[in-house]
Amino acid sequence: QLTNSELYQILQLRSAVFVVEQQCVYQDIDDKDVIAHHLFAMENKVMVAYCRILPAGVSAPEAAIGRIIVSPAQRGRNLSRLLIQKAIDIVTNEWLQKRIYIMAQAHLVPLYASLGFVVHSMAYLEDGIPHVDMLWGQNSV
Repeated sequence: QLTNSELYQILQLRSAVFVVEQQCVYQDIDDKDVIAHHLFAMENKVMVAYCRILPAGVSAPEAAIGRIIVSPAQRGRNLSRLLIQKAIDIVTNEWLQKRIYIMAQAHLVPLYASLGFVVHSMAYLEDGIPHVDMLWGQNSV
């Protein structure tokens, strides 16, 4: 269960990066937040990294990791790598799922590929930003 402060910081960070920095005007808060597992890192009571994990069948047939974000002031510290590795651990060891889906911004494909994700679609635009679908795990190719 998220505290009020945690929820506020999640929404504030997502808005600051996705809506303001990346200029993606869309409804960030959705019904998926209610059923998502919210994974985040805090330093000195400030949220520095976040992602949400969705059960299989919600966004994709597989479990999905999304809304992956690192505070602009904290980038370059491998926080996204650590966060994604922890999310993979939760999906595989706690949820016992063998495959994970992500909708990856194209410039981040090398990061996700280094963690075992495989490109599974042609590039497409999502909110004006090039993306590809990627899968991790058994039979991901």
